[in-house]
Amino acid sequence: MATSNPSTLALMLVVGIMILFGGRNQVFADCEGDVQNLIAKCKSFVLKPGPKVKPSEDCCAVVKKVDVPCVCKYVTPPIELIVSMEKVVYVARTCGVQVPPGMKCGSYMVPPMA
Repeated sequence: MATSNPSTLALMLVVGIMILFGGRNQVFADCEGDVQNLIAKCKSFVLKPGPKVKPSEDCCAVVKKVDVPCVCKYVTPPIELIVSMEKVVYVARTCGVQVPPGMKCGSYMVPPMA
């Protein structure tokens, strides 16, 4: 079922951050969500290489629990080199999470639904 929290963006951002900073969880101390599960269940769906792939049910379950606006504050250019923000939005929306057009994570502006 859809949720009004744009959680998927946070999920993907966390994945990128964790990849870059190797487990420095203190970055996310103020953000809700299970960072380790997010990485374990979703990283293959948001990394830059490869086509968009429908996320697994396990990934979606984690995405729906992440505080997207909080995590978006931590998206940096190096994270955007690893994580495809377009895929992040795709995963979030595919999981039923509403990601509002115009929301910004890092330098990426979420486009309207196609």
